[in-house]
Formats: sequence, C-alpha cells, structure tokens
Amino acid sequence: MIAGLLACGGFAAALGGFSALALAMDRHHEDAYGRGSSPGRRRPWLQAGGALLLAGSLLACLRLQGGSVGWVLWFGVLTAAALGTVAVATWQPRLAARVGGAAAVLALLAGLASMLLI
Repeated sequence: MIAGLLACGGFAAALGGFSALALAMDRHHEDAYGRGSSPGRRRPWLQAGGALLLAGSLLACLRLQGGSVGWVLWFGVLTAAALGTVAVATWQPRLAARVGGAAAVLALLAGLASMLLI
C-alpha cells in the first residue's frame, strides 16, 4: 500500500513540477492562458514550486527503492513525467495548468497518506 502511494506520489510530483516549470516560461504561459499573458510575479513561485515538487519526487523514489535503485527509478519517473507534460502542453495547452495543479495536490495527498500509514 505504501509502495503504491510513494510511486503514485513520485510520478505526480514530477508531473506537477514539470508543469509548474513549463508555466513559468513565457511561451507556455501564453499558450495556456492566452496571448499577452505573462507569469509576471508568479514566475519565481512557479519555479520554486516546480523545483520543490521535483525534489519531492526524488525523495519518494529514494524512500521507495533505496539509495542505488531509487536514483534510477527517479530518472525513469522524470522521463515519463516529462513526456506527459510535453504531450499535454502540445495538444491541450489550456489543460496544462489544471493537470499540473491536480498532480501537485495528488502528490501532496499521497505524501501525507504515506507518512500517516507508517
């Protein structure tokens, strides 16, 4: 049960992190919110949130598989999450912010649930 929560949380955190980092860029922000929009003051928050979510993904993978295999798992999770972010940002850019936000919330809930179950 805890392994499933950590795996799901690790992937969701990586997906949310990549989505936040993509939305911190002018081009992707315009694609998601329309022409003329810019992340503005939200840019540092999006960048910091993306970095924290990616770090949380790493912690989930290391906790799940340990120090040696956890890194390899994390690189695989990063690859899958990056492909998912690119797919959503390419084909449904207006959906990218909602998918990233939902993934971040799911990652937070999975992390809290895994801590409570131990």
